[in-house]
Amino acid sequence: MQTESREEMHMSSYKEFHRRSIEDRDGFWAEQARLVDWHKPAEQVCDFSHPPFVKWFKGGETNLCHNAVDRHAAKRPDDRALIYISTETNEEKVYSFAELQREVERMAAIYQDLGVQRGDRVLIYMPMIAEAAFAMLACARIGAIHSVVFGGFAAGSLATRIDDAKPVLMVSSDAGMRNGRPVPYKHLVDEACKLAEFPPAKVLLVDRGLDKGFPRVEGRDVDYATLRAKHIDARVPVTWLESSEPSYILYTSGTTGKPKGVQRDTGGYTVALAASMQHIFTGFAGETMFSTSDIGWVVGHSYIVYGPLIAGMATVMYEGTPLRPDAGIWWQIVEKHKVNVMFSAPTAVRVLKKQDPAFLKKYDLSSLKHLFLAGEPLDETSHKWIMDELNIPVIDNYWQTETGWPMLAICRGVEQSRIKLGSPAFPVYGYDLRIFREDGTECGPDEKGIVGILPPLPPGCLSTVWGQDERFVSTYFSLFQDPVVYSSSDWGIKDADGYHTILGRMDDVINVAGHRLGTREIEEAVQAHSAIAEVAVVGVADEVKGQMPMAFAVVKNAADVDTAEKRAALEKDVMKTVDNLLGAIARPSRVHFITGLPKTRSGKMLRRSIQALAEGRDPGDLTTIDDPSTLEQIKAALAG
Repeated sequence: MQTESREEMHMSSYKEFHRRSIEDRDGFWAEQARLVDWHKPAEQVCDFSHPPFVKWFKGGETNLCHNAVDRHAAKRPDDRALIYISTETNEEKVYSFAELQREVERMAAIYQDLGVQRGDRVLIYMPMIAEAAFAMLACARIGAIHSVVFGGFAAGSLATRIDDAKPVLMVSSDAGMRNGRPVPYKHLVDEACKLAEFPPAKVLLVDRGLDKGFPRVEGRDVDYATLRAKHIDARVPVTWLESSEPSYILYTSGTTGKPKGVQRDTGGYTVALAASMQHIFTGFAGETMFSTSDIGWVVGHSYIVYGPLIAGMATVMYEGTPLRPDAGIWWQIVEKHKVNVMFSAPTAVRVLKKQDPAFLKKYDLSSLKHLFLAGEPLDETSHKWIMDELNIPVIDNYWQTETGWPMLAICRGVEQSRIKLGSPAFPVYGYDLRIFREDGTECGPDEKGIVGILPPLPPGCLSTVWGQDERFVSTYFSLFQDPVVYSSSDWGIKDADGYHTILGRMDDVINVAGHRLGTREIEEAVQAHSAIAEVAVVGVADEVKGQMPMAFAVVKNAADVDTAEKRAALEKDVMKTVDNLLGAIARPSRVHFITGLPKTRSGKMLRRSIQALAEGRDPGDLTTIDDPSTLEQIKAALAG
């Protein structure tokens, strides 16, 4: 079939663009595949002969590292590729595409020296330093499979991931840095290797000089700087991989307690990212992208390392917080490096909302085309605030570790659709996304249901769970049998105009006396009160009503709750606000006031831990918590 030219495609409406991606799947994705280099063209665009498993660009051969680095180094060697900034160590270094290619080849030569071969796993446990990007790209270069584990994860969590992936090599560092203090890694690496049944034969260490005199294990630990010097002139050609060969494993928490290894392919992922940079993020060669995530999470994989580089953009790799040295640091980076596309999380916006707004006006942000937010539901208040402050489009988008790139978004590269506050808008091309009732039938407009995707999943999504095909099917495709649907495990709603809103996890829905209430809706109502900066609502077991919502709120001004009388008055006032917005059925049983909410280091709210404490249960695995004192505050509030 003759496919449209890109120019014609961009003239068509988004609705038509999306329709074609579903109805002419092969033609549509064959066209997107032209955005990347292929060593060998695909024999078949979509092989869906073994549902729900799908193989994209079957028989085609490509390489992620070639598409992210080599092809740009050949044409634009001196253009900026990687901008490494650490406000923790006050370092800044810019690597051109040519320099990035050399560093990746040196790292690849080190891997080969240490016995890493195609298909072997390399576990990367690193801070946000340039060498972490070299480590990921070097795996892609030689056909090794990387598994990045968030730096600072506890030894037990690291050990379970080692045993699942069985890496031949771990790449780590002496320490990370947070808020001006070293966070030592090496003792965690050593403990994890002792706990693991299948520890790696070698550990490659980047010594930053932050943890003086850290112990080295003879015969296992090797020094990066020494081996880099040995391979300083190394040239390592790319290994061309069949499209369906795995590129990486990324662990996401499972309901069973055993993490699931999301397995990503090579060709489909490369194409999905290349297309998303053009159609969703509208980032192009020579521009700069700044994603404030971490390589330990999916956003770091897709939109710090691979996506921007595939598009020929410079990418900012930032070690630091949004508040150090002050709340203007991100905007200072935007001004200095002329950032065009920025990607962050709603939590970060809510943190910045509590700071002096003068920081947003201090810098020249004229290069910034738009800000993208994802990772958790975005409330309307925060969406409006940041959009008003920056005076640019702020685009909410929704996706998961499993999908690897957005499922819901406004695709501004196709059509400049209207932004609706708090809504990630429309299904992204390639996703046949619907809202389903619990009996498998489709919901009508404004009817709450389960966000699902009719398979095949588009390119870039997980191809299976590492080593557990049956878990892939049972976890994601067993909710309904007719039709078989990928379940996101999220509640959502679609309005009459086709705009979607995500209402939270299926397990974040509270059943109060037979009424289903999304914690997200109650949180929005609590946050509508002018005194509240941030809130978490959890369902707490209730003998009479099954569950009752309980709110934990951070106030904008601590003086509002500095006496028991003021707390009681504000609690009553907040409940009145919820009554007015949602009705008395949604009124929280209590509103507790605290100074901070428990979150992971990546900014995700630990709602299950809060709920466990409220029900007098063990809060579970807290290895990823950023500030343990927040849980103590919750305990004190519940006891008081």
